Amino acid sequence: MPQAKAADSTDFERALEIGRPPNVKKLFPNSRALIVSGKFVDRAMLKKGNAIAMAANGRNSFVIRGALQAAQRANSAIIIEIAKSEGGADAYCAVNYWNIARIVDAVCNELGITIPVAIHADHYGLKSQEDVEVAKIEIPSLFDAGITSIAIDASHMPDDKNLLANLELNPYIPKWAGLETEIGEIKGKEGLSTVAEALFLIQGLNAHSIFPDWIALNNGTTHGIELSDKGIQVDLTAEIHEALAKYNVSGAQHGTSGNNSDRLKEIAARTRTTKANVATALQMISWGLRVNDYGNAQLDENGNFIKLKNEGVTEEMWHQMVAHAESQDLKGGNYKKLNLPFENKLLGQADKIKTRMVKRVETFVYNMLTNVFNAEDTAPLAIAEILENASYDAGPKVERIEDPANWTPELITRRAASISSDKGPAGDFDD
Repeated sequence: MPQAKAADSTDFERALEIGRPPNVKKLFPNSRALIVSGKFVDRAMLKKGNAIAMAANGRNSFVIRGALQAAQRANSAIIIEIAKSEGGADAYCAVNYWNIARIVDAVCNELGITIPVAIHADHYGLKSQEDVEVAKIEIPSLFDAGITSIAIDASHMPDDKNLLANLELNPYIPKWAGLETEIGEIKGKEGLSTVAEALFLIQGLNAHSIFPDWIALNNGTTHGIELSDKGIQVDLTAEIHEALAKYNVSGAQHGTSGNNSDRLKEIAARTRTTKANVATALQMISWGLRVNDYGNAQLDENGNFIKLKNEGVTEEMWHQMVAHAESQDLKGGNYKKLNLPFENKLLGQADKIKTRMVKRVETFVYNMLTNVFNAEDTAPLAIAEILENASYDAGPKVERIEDPANWTPELITRRAASISSDKGPAGDFDD
């Protein structure tokens, strides 16, 4: 496929001047990286129609470089993200909430990346009121570090506590920032989200003049490596999105690594999804493991990952990684915990090895952007949105519809009691 036409240079210069939010300008005053609010990425996908932005989980620096190069080739707006489990206070990756923007900014300037990029704090998980109190200090620190979009994930809590946590933390999130909210932990076919849960959360937020850009559901997928091909329930997703139509909230699709291209194309065509997280696939691809066309790592007859010769890391490095995994009893999706102990070792490889790691990610992401997510040429659309708003703040997509008098804390608790929902099995379902 020929390289996409670059954005108009005059428009880019103007977007660079007015489109970068205050935290980004303060951190990187001389930068030419177009780091923007996640709102503009969402708007670009909506403007194109049936388009989904890839939210690439930058578990290592090679993934970040490859994803940015692919987006530049595809002329696509993109989101680079890291989740709390991946890059929070108890992270298993070297890339974290506080350095990811600096890495992205440096790579963009080094490589001359000109497409709009949002930096997303994904799955900012909350499981108790104690977590909410910690978040009041920690969330501002994320924006101080260059984050431009955040997912408040209190889906582990009961429906009323989820809504109340979102309300309590909203004052700590800049109004211009992209905002994602979530119902239902991502745990496969168990604890599927319902229309009632989605309406409860979005209506309650709307009543308090909070207008999320995205809502994430448990719609039948999982994090990590899929062991079956059941995956995303498109009908359920479409039903919930349609029920929320007047609130103009887009969908965020989690756990795409185990779903085939046809199903992801169907999500783009039949639902209001504009953001799709891709995490495990990119990690495995950078390492040089065999994956199928949609990024699910393949296993041999003994249940071990298949390392492709002369792809990704060196054979010697892969042997070290496997030995470390075995010593820590890490299997399957838990190979993700190799990221932190091996980031510096991977950076210490020969340049040709690091280059092929990045190129493998770039090839995969480019194909996803152009042939699956329909995101090609959305970069100029995001820039046009910035110029049209003449601001780094895209503003809300909807106005207040619900009466706040009907959504007091007491009434929220009472309303939640009438919702019949299945949260699924207990356990650790973090990304």
